[in-house]
Amino acid sequence: MKNTVFTGAATALITPFKNGQVDYDAYGKIIEAQIAGGIDALVAVGTTGEGPTLSDAEHKAVVKYCVDKAAGRVPVIAGTGSNDISYAIELTKYCCDIGADAMLLVTPYYNKATQKGLIESFTAIADASTKPCILYNVPGRTGCNIAPETDAVLADHERIVAVKEASGNISQIAKIAELCGDKMDIYSGNDDQIIPVLSLGGKGVISVLSNLLPGETSQMCHLYWEGKLREALKMQLDYLPLVDALFSEVNPIPAKAAMAALGFCENSLRLPLTTMDKKKEENLFACMRKVGLLEE
Repeated sequence: MKNTVFTGAATALITPFKNGQVDYDAYGKIIEAQIAGGIDALVAVGTTGEGPTLSDAEHKAVVKYCVDKAAGRVPVIAGTGSNDISYAIELTKYCCDIGADAMLLVTPYYNKATQKGLIESFTAIADASTKPCILYNVPGRTGCNIAPETDAVLADHERIVAVKEASGNISQIAKIAELCGDKMDIYSGNDDQIIPVLSLGGKGVISVLSNLLPGETSQMCHLYWEGKLREALKMQLDYLPLVDALFSEVNPIPAKAAMAALGFCENSLRLPLTTMDKKKEENLFACMRKVGLLEE
């Protein structure tokens, strides 16, 4: 069995902006609140962190800030995947060198690699890494799906230890569990499927919801493992309207609006993302009030 990077919930952190630049003061406050709230791990510069709009220098600086701020209190997973594999290798080497605990490797987007191409690409990045690598399957964004059989091949690599599954396809996730066994951990990439993925042997979730509710998202997982299935399922269903609202527009548009409403940052995004539709924002805030995040 390979070493597990984390169990429970890892937050796919937003990247706060102010006056068009990364707001490190806000980022630091978010990281501290996450750790104090009981989060199990942090993901710097994933999809939720608006990685595609960060320059190379910003991307590296944000990951380094997160690693330094976390200071070993929780694992930090760096988003280092790209459709440019040579860049992904360079970025992975950098993040290994500065102390990130693991890498998150999204499938090459827009290129739409074949399964052979995925195997060769992920292998090349993992060969260059000195830290564990988590594959990231999100075909709705990338136009490319990692087949379970491809996961099974990649699971034989020493440093490919897990997959974040955001395909939404529970049958596919079951197949991954069957084919990979204990050679590859599975994390839910969808907040509305945490309990279903745990029921298939998943080790947790890489979450957007936990930006707002770090402790509660982690607790949902741990209640499940403690055998308190009804309580865990109740949390999953109670938070479902909020999860739906957080994905009512392209992520992280709603997450940014929510975190701004909680006072963590400005509601500032980089194009092509824009601020949230007002009716959808009102619904988001109503869902936040319902779970006690905002005052009535």
